[in-house]
Amino acid sequence: MKNILAGRPFFVLWILFAKCLLLAAEPPLPPNYPQALYDESKVPAFTLPDPLVMQSGEKVTDASMWMEKRRPELLALFQTEVYGRTMAGRPEKMTWKLTAADPNALNGRAISKKVVLYFDDTEAGPSMQIDITLPKQSRPVPMYMLAEWGSVLPEILDRGYGIIICKLTQIQADSPDRYTDSIRAFFAPPGQKEPKPDEWGAIGAWAWGLSRAMDYVQTDPDMDAEKVCLHGFSRFGKAAIWAGAQDTRFAVTFSGESGCGGAVLVRRGFGETVKAVNSRFPHWFCGNFKKYNDNVNALPVDWHELIALHAPRPVYIAVAAEDYWGDPYGSFLAAKYAEPVYKLFGKTGLGVDEWPAVNTPVGDYIGFHNRTGGHGQTPYDWQQYLNFSDRHFRMNEYQNKQQTQR
Repeated sequence: MKNILAGRPFFVLWILFAKCLLLAAEPPLPPNYPQALYDESKVPAFTLPDPLVMQSGEKVTDASMWMEKRRPELLALFQTEVYGRTMAGRPEKMTWKLTAADPNALNGRAISKKVVLYFDDTEAGPSMQIDITLPKQSRPVPMYMLAEWGSVLPEILDRGYGIIICKLTQIQADSPDRYTDSIRAFFAPPGQKEPKPDEWGAIGAWAWGLSRAMDYVQTDPDMDAEKVCLHGFSRFGKAAIWAGAQDTRFAVTFSGESGCGGAVLVRRGFGETVKAVNSRFPHWFCGNFKKYNDNVNALPVDWHELIALHAPRPVYIAVAAEDYWGDPYGSFLAAKYAEPVYKLFGKTGLGVDEWPAVNTPVGDYIGFHNRTGGHGQTPYDWQQYLNFSDRHFRMNEYQNKQQTQR
């Protein structure tokens, strides 16, 4: 196999940087932290909510009924019970400014620019920087939008994609003590010191930031707004899959090793549980989610339904065989049980019934792989992501057209 790291210092640095971030960002375990279950034989019996049955008991029979009735119902349940209600859409006073540009970035192989998004009518208000890198070729180009953690990977540019890195922690710090200087507090009523139980947590705020970056993409003639891939890893994989579920402008969503609250069936109670994530990261989800710490079966949703909310758009779930905390098998099951919704649209989901072998990507409109190793994003992961988006965007045809125009 070709060594794709050879001559790729940017890629190596990115991997090391991501791992350092993970180590630095983890808070200490709180008292009485729940012990993790890692024995598959001890996973309790559970019954999943049916994505094709309304709260009223009415059966969803076609794609129109899904889009018009069941999809809004599920989104509302995830909002009020898990991620919190987003308290703002696109601000009326939102503006942006180009703050830096380099027409010969990466030793002349790319164009880079930095743009700051302002969410108030003054530059002193809340803002978020997005870093953009574009391959030197005819534009507009399809894009990979990376949620917070990421770097400029030459492999992405070589495939004909641009890259946007969103600095999400500029609008919401990853800390339970930073509500009052967050975008959530900015849109809250004056004097509110903490979010209400059904209002957005940090993951909801990060997802909101990704949609605001998409607002900008739609105005930039260098980018193909119809072909934007959204990627997030770990906690930002939770934010990415929530953003992709809500915002249908994202053409493809990739969620890497996102664990509980990302792309895992939480009723399994394997690895990271609802109680564990709420205990260690109380600011990530809304207050209502804590009601289910010791009664997860009362939760009216599970994450096969969040994956299904992407239908009929492609979505990809990546896990790692030794990332037991993230419950790789629970992600496979979540992807599998989302398939009935894709069938409403005449689309094939995973297309397999059995747990695939390690390093064997599967899936059509729901992509999945379980690679060797532990928690992180590797060259193997990125190869699969790019192969998946290439296939759905017919990038071979696109690249041939680019060659003809040169």
